[in-house]
Amino acid sequence: MNIYPSLMAADQSNLQKEIELLVPYCAGFHIDVMDNVFVPNLFWNNPNEVNEIVTMAKSVWVHLMVNSPIVFYEQLLLPIGSLVSFHIELDIDIFGFAKTIREKKHKVSIAIRPKTPLARIVPFLNIVDQVLLMSVEPGFSGQPFLETTFDRIAELVAYRQEHDAHFRIGLDGGITQENIAGLTAQGVDDCAIATAIFKEEDHVAALQELQELANV
Repeated sequence: MNIYPSLMAADQSNLQKEIELLVPYCAGFHIDVMDNVFVPNLFWNNPNEVNEIVTMAKSVWVHLMVNSPIVFYEQLLLPIGSLVSFHIELDIDIFGFAKTIREKKHKVSIAIRPKTPLARIVPFLNIVDQVLLMSVEPGFSGQPFLETTFDRIAELVAYRQEHDAHFRIGLDGGITQENIAGLTAQGVDDCAIATAIFKEEDHVAALQELQELANV
């Protein structure tokens, strides 16, 4: 499993040091973008702020929780191979946006809220690199993991096997030392983790413990 520390929970006044400390130990960093419209929070809603963070990190996974993800994305300066998540619930040209992301040599990820039926994403599963299951309601870190997520993972894994599909399964929200091993066993490939890393005094030790548990 790839673990991406979610920087919204990091010390914002000391972000560069936080990134430098963790960069040798993780797959990359998760960057949440929120516009206080699509979700009830405002965070890194300026493309220039995101671009500044990107210069510090070796690789990034950007989660666009905004009503106009295409406009925001086109202002980003992301390295090749970056993962870009946008939501199925938005009224946008999903095929067109996915094509734009691929043309910039980035990876396509469709995110889905906990209460949105998985049937909504089925028409697009052949064009994505990842499906991002939100395991909490998007907007705030520190929320408890929604147990209904296990059934949704199982449904996606079954679809992947039945159709010989190759999309990865990502999770964001409520992932801890207590549940990460079970998530790996069920078939999750990528996790964005905030509180379980940044609430601990030793962030590197917390990340390494999560990695050990995830890869038993």
